[in-house]
Amino acid sequence: MVLHGLQLMNGDRRSIFIHGNKIEQILAPDDINPVEKNIWFEDCLAFPGLINSHDHLDYNLFPQLGNRTYKNYLEWGPDIYQQSNEIIQQVLDIPKELRTKWGVYKNLIAGVTTVIQHGERLSVPENLITIFSGCTSLHSVKLEKHWKRRLNRPFADNPFVIHAGEGTDLEACNEIDELLRWNIFRRKLIAIHGVAMNEQQAEKFEALVWCPDSNYFLLNATAKIDQLKSCTKILLGTDATVSANWNIWQHLRLAKAQNMLSDTELINAVTQKAANVWKLDKTGSVKEGYYADLIIAKGTGFFSINPEDIQLMLHKGKVVLFDASLLIQLHNIPVSDYSVIYVNDVKKYVIGDVPALIREIRRHMPAIKFPIDVD
Repeated sequence: MVLHGLQLMNGDRRSIFIHGNKIEQILAPDDINPVEKNIWFEDCLAFPGLINSHDHLDYNLFPQLGNRTYKNYLEWGPDIYQQSNEIIQQVLDIPKELRTKWGVYKNLIAGVTTVIQHGERLSVPENLITIFSGCTSLHSVKLEKHWKRRLNRPFADNPFVIHAGEGTDLEACNEIDELLRWNIFRRKLIAIHGVAMNEQQAEKFEALVWCPDSNYFLLNATAKIDQLKSCTKILLGTDATVSANWNIWQHLRLAKAQNMLSDTELINAVTQKAANVWKLDKTGSVKEGYYADLIIAKGTGFFSINPEDIQLMLHKGKVVLFDASLLIQLHNIPVSDYSVIYVNDVKKYVIGDVPALIREIRRHMPAIKFPIDVD
């Protein structure tokens, strides 16, 4: 297929020729290919599918749970179990397979084509989006059993990803020092949160995944990204809905409002730089020869986008979501493979049977709320 009438992130107007699972060519505007399906857009921005560098896919049916501002994550956990135990048990009683599948769709519907899952490797639906598993997840210094042994086991070469510095007190900072002290073989470390992290500590990490929405909700503070960005690579993650908004675009706007990264740095944190850190081959950029993980969205301002603005979403060349307004142009697509959803009353077609998934989840928990509607 050839996608026409697009503005790239650098401001150029181009057409994009997709062949198989990759971007074959980036063409002059409206360069028609008579052999291929030509699809026309108006006032749309084309950019790489977003890379969410931190999520817990099976924890995205929770509402945000918290009752006050906490000093660290160790205060938060016991408090929500004491204050919100009933809702926690109701969600955990939903089969993990269903919770995980919704976590995948939460990301897909928002324009995320790659998620770095933190925690156990889960059984996930194939070919919806990429679920990255080329790392070793440790929860934290205080809550991960045998983390020292796992970190220092022989012949480990994948990066180790760990919640670190998730707090505003001295204990959260000291946890980072303990982690670094026991990194005997100098494994590659990628930290999540880093609210208590200082520049000397940051230099010892391959990257820091910034989760500002989760940080402000729990701690009313976030990492000093403007200071740390010269010491390590900065990526962006959403965390799960138990502590953050479902919509990654809200996270991006919150991060932008902190004025700690430039617009380019922030965009790279969910595209090119994230792809480089996680070693995602031919991903994170709109380039010839790269995988067609691609988002086409209404408007020309990246930070004003919301899920309802997404017109077309490709994952490795496959259409996984499209706006109802494109149905006529996509007349040869097998519509029976897709289901209708409404995002803020805007009709979309998404791969798979999302209404059936929601019905099955509500069979276990009838009162649960979703950020989308279905027929």
